[in-house]
Amino acid sequence: METLKVSSKSSPNSIAGALACVLRENGRAEIQVVGAGALNQAIKAIAIARGYVAPGGYDLICVPAFADIQINGEERTAIRLIIESR
Repeated sequence: METLKVSSKSSPNSIAGALACVLRENGRAEIQVVGAGALNQAIKAIAIARGYVAPGGYDLICVPAFADIQINGEERTAIRLIIESR
């Protein structure tokens, strides 16, 4: 499964386009975020992507989960958003 990493400075429209592309190819994708700003951008992107893939018969669902990751040698808690079509 392909992981898209989103920051607070990411463009929701760009993320949505990438997400729609991955979903059409693989049927599922994962978005990884650290922080409230990044989560905000990711949720906006998912809402936009729903509009992109809806004409193709995709109805997106999002399953959140926690993940422990390393950033610059520091242990951080990230949020993983698993996106699938139902």
